[in-house]
Amino acid sequence: MADIKVKLVKSLIGSNKSQIATAHALGLKKIGDEKVQPDNAATQGKVKKIVHLVQVSEA
Repeated sequence: MADIKVKLVKSLIGSNKSQIATAHALGLKKIGDEKVQPDNAATQGKVKKIVHLVQVSEA
């Protein structure tokens, strides 16, 4: 299974609580945090919820 790299590029300030919780579930807390996640339906759903805050690339 492929992996994707998710990087937080915008601040979580001003985001609603569910978007902040989604970012934390992906392991992203500060701007510049980068995590490798499995490319599955659950991860894709999380990324879709905060797509305006993150940058996604292949790992």
